[in-house]
Amino acid sequence: MKVVVALGGNALLRRDQPPTAENQLENIRGAAAQLARVAAHHDLVLTHGNGPQVGLLALQAAAYEKVKAYPLDVLGAQTDGMLGYLLEQELANLLPATRSVTTLITRVEVDPHDPAFSHPSKPIGPMYTQAESERIASQMDWVMAVDGDAFRRVVASPAPLRVLGLQAIRWLLEHGALVIAAGGGGIPVASTGASGDKKLHGVSAVIDKDLCTSLLARDLKADVLIIATDVSAVYLDWGLPTQRALGNVTPQELARHPFPEGSMGPKVEAARSFVLATGHRAVIGSLDQIEEMIAGNAGTQVCLAKNGDDVSSSRP
Repeated sequence: MKVVVALGGNALLRRDQPPTAENQLENIRGAAAQLARVAAHHDLVLTHGNGPQVGLLALQAAAYEKVKAYPLDVLGAQTDGMLGYLLEQELANLLPATRSVTTLITRVEVDPHDPAFSHPSKPIGPMYTQAESERIASQMDWVMAVDGDAFRRVVASPAPLRVLGLQAIRWLLEHGALVIAAGGGGIPVASTGASGDKKLHGVSAVIDKDLCTSLLARDLKADVLIIATDVSAVYLDWGLPTQRALGNVTPQELARHPFPEGSMGPKVEAARSFVLATGHRAVIGSLDQIEEMIAGNAGTQVCLAKNGDDVSSSRP
């Protein structure tokens, strides 16, 4: 079975954790232990988020005033290398020496006229209090927005149109490699120039990792899409006394409910679009339940036809 797994940036570095290398490595090791067991039985492609990491790099870059801070596409490439290296090394330590693990820096084409460039919505970087948020927004000229009970920087998040390098990913899979690709939603690039003479250039944005992973999974004709995050399922009425997890659900049923644009909304849309395009299953759930999600025993299972009697589930 061909499995595509999207690892959330907030899952690799949890919301309540300081953004240290040690914390990140500990979380990656936990994920790698499960993923290595999955890779023993399936063809596996991994993607990962980079919201906390690219935001931290942006802060560090802005602190050195002698050189203009690198744009977000370059910082995104740096997180691709950093997180890809950590995942690749931990997985290679667990898998047989005959199983290759390969990380690809992946470009993803976007529309330079996407309206998202005028409406930043993608949260990146650490959490702030309201007072900290207002001070930093004034100092850095950044756009800040509410994220749960805190504030974070938000940046443009254009829709992914085309994953570049698919031929290489397919070749590696055919030769038995575990592939890590499209990290952080991929490096956003756009084309300029007249028809027939178009050139690609990087753009300052962060593509949503889940929407990009859904596109990649469709292109690769994956059998299942796993979206691993820092919550156990998709919840209705999140944060209210009436909150409840969704167990087995159809894409049509998910479409009836609003979900936050900067967090669960893209995950739901990614799962819906994959299921509707392929007829195959997508699952949203916790990073530490990847094996159970693949087996159909955890997370929100999104299928064309429901297997349960009710959309709502008491299962966490």
